[in-house]
Amino acid sequence: MSELTAESMPRLRATSDLSEYWSEISRLENQADHVYRQMIADLFSNEKDAITVLKLKGVIDQLEAAADAFETAALTVESIAVKES
Repeated sequence: MSELTAESMPRLRATSDLSEYWSEISRLENQADHVYRQMIADLFSNEKDAITVLKLKGVIDQLEAAADAFETAALTVESIAVKES
């Protein structure tokens, strides 16, 4: 998501040809949601040490928050493109 966002930012000036960017970010964020749910389920099913569960859940939650932030950025780019067109 970061690479896709970095590649798309130079095109922000023209606000054209960005629909693929926010569509792909949305797809990736949906995939990240699926992976997040899978990782949480695996963590609680397989890990027995409570401290390890807490640590790993924190990391998993932060990764999900990062994916959500990229989607928010893409939606902002989409909003700018729509206003500028």
